[in-house]
Amino acid sequence: MPPTLPSSGAARAAHAAGTVAELLEVLWGRGQDGTILGSLPPSQLRALIVIEEREGANLRTLSDALGSRAPAVSRLCDRLEAAGLLERTPSTTSGREVELRLTNRGRTALNDIRAMRRHEVTAVLQTMPTAQLAALAEGLEAFQDAARSRIGLDEPSTATPHAAADTA
Repeated sequence: MPPTLPSSGAARAAHAAGTVAELLEVLWGRGQDGTILGSLPPSQLRALIVIEEREGANLRTLSDALGSRAPAVSRLCDRLEAAGLLERTPSTTSGREVELRLTNRGRTALNDIRAMRRHEVTAVLQTMPTAQLAALAEGLEAFQDAARSRIGLDEPSTATPHAAADTA
């Protein structure tokens, strides 16, 4: 039996978000093997998302956004580059740094994963009453903006390159 929800607003919302995140993991895992790359490890997927948001970022920026140490992020980038999802190019501003960019294959992989995820989530959302769906959308937009700020992606959610595709 699941534990009872905490009574304070933030704690209750955090508990609900954690439960939803677990359910999303299950939903998102369904059909992921059918994407261009098959199943992509979560750490690699997170890195691709940050790199997409911060095209041309360096390893330090990626490390900060992921909350990981530079050596681990460098190895992660090695794997992404070997898979053809990422390219490292010399920085235009510093001879000691590299810039991280998605390859076309990396963009395609993200688009495929997002489409598959949207399909699974849409199937669930279509079962919800309209008023609850509207409240959920408003709350999720606020959460997205707050989360983006916390990890250093301060642009509002409407500025993301895939926002238009996600609303279709």
